Amino acid sequence: MKPNIHPEYHEINIIMTDGTAYTTRSCYGKSGDTLRLDIDPKSHPAWTGQHRVMDTGGQVAKFNKRFASIGARTK
Repeated sequence: MKPNIHPEYHEINIIMTDGTAYTTRSCYGKSGDTLRLDIDPKSHPAWTGQHRVMDTGGQVAKFNKRFASIGARTK
């Protein structure tokens, strides 16, 4: 590897949304810095499988009501 072109790789602390913490190596910040996560695999719906139910019928009706006059021509 070429010298002096790679970022420093050091240990940092990660704190998950539920308060659990662990140490890993990263280029983030300085050695010993703490990274607090807002979204992690324990809380995000993409990993937990708990998706919110969307009111698609209500959204379609709202869209149709809002844009009903667009495209309608009167002679």
